[in-house]
Amino acid sequence: MENSTKQHQNQSSSTCENLPSLLSSFVDTFVDFSVSGLFLPQHEQQQTPQNPLQTHYPSPDRLVAIGDLHGDLEKSKQAFRLAGLIDGSDRWSGGSTTVVQIGDVFDRGGEELKILYFLEKLKREAVKSGGQLITLNGNHEIMNVEGDFRYVTERGLEEFVVWAYWYGVGSKMKSSCHGLEKPKDPFHGIPLSFRGVPEKFCHSIRARIAALRPDGPISRRFLANNLTVLVVGDSVFVHGGLLEKHVDYGLERINEEVREWINGLMGRRAPDYCKGSNAVVWLRKFSDELAKNCDCSLLEHVLATIPGAKRMIMGHTIQEIGINGACDNRAIRIDVGMSEGCINGLPEVLEIHRNSGLRVLTSNPMYQNKNKSYADAERKKGLGLLIPEHGPQPVEVKA
Repeated sequence: MENSTKQHQNQSSSTCENLPSLLSSFVDTFVDFSVSGLFLPQHEQQQTPQNPLQTHYPSPDRLVAIGDLHGDLEKSKQAFRLAGLIDGSDRWSGGSTTVVQIGDVFDRGGEELKILYFLEKLKREAVKSGGQLITLNGNHEIMNVEGDFRYVTERGLEEFVVWAYWYGVGSKMKSSCHGLEKPKDPFHGIPLSFRGVPEKFCHSIRARIAALRPDGPISRRFLANNLTVLVVGDSVFVHGGLLEKHVDYGLERINEEVREWINGLMGRRAPDYCKGSNAVVWLRKFSDELAKNCDCSLLEHVLATIPGAKRMIMGHTIQEIGINGACDNRAIRIDVGMSEGCINGLPEVLEIHRNSGLRVLTSNPMYQNKNKSYADAERKKGLGLLIPEHGPQPVEVKA
């Protein structure tokens, strides 16, 4: 009887010791649901030291690349459905597919946070099916972490006001629980007003800064583990483009340093290779819609410095004619401006099969029940966008 009583007391003590962390997890999940409408239980490993980011991945049987999303949740879902990656209930249905989202979730639209939560949900579901979703940082992620909100919409600001309200509710709940560390104030040090900014926007801008600045709750959770450069098999993924100096600096080093910066370990300003026209997230030397303006010789040289690399896949620069290739398909450009805040383009995604090469999956009704090359004369006639001598090169396209 005495042993039974002691065992019960030990179990009760263990349960009580775990109550603060269980309550904290419950509160975080409650806040997530209130902000996004999605149920995302917190991972315990978030408190453990981070593992090094993986920059190089082997070639999968099926690889899908999705371009810039810019705050348009519905178009984002359409792109995933186009590739058979989600079902009618928005659950992962892509099996063992590897998916790369090329960056630029932020700006130009009003559902940026909802997209971040949606992508996080899919990452968890994909792993359970043997697949994976890898997200990259684009120039707009870098800009927002730095507090550059030039392309933010009013709806985008409102979304962060909602986040700030529920985050505050969660913090108050945690503060009232004995045994839980008092949460940090994410607004600490942020001015109450900003020169030249109308008063009605000041609170929303403060909320966005609080969430996204280095070591902010949203940036740390959703952006810090993004890659900035990725190599999958013989394909190099980067939002803007790579130069030889970036490769010499070290792709793994770039990924780790950007993560450290987002986690608040390297000051307020992004690393130099993330700023300026020659930055990895800003470069356009291989993205001009006129192939004659792409520096193919430079691209060839850069790819030669990355063992096994055959092509560079980029977003950042809108391709009004859809996904296309330049420089003998060694430059693949996948930003189709699908967001309503860009050019409201029809969703397209790039698909790479290990044994059958590249093709474009498109929602363009012109290609329903057809399988055509981008160089096909009927496409030129129908869209009138390709310039025969200088236009992008063929990539197989399938509706």
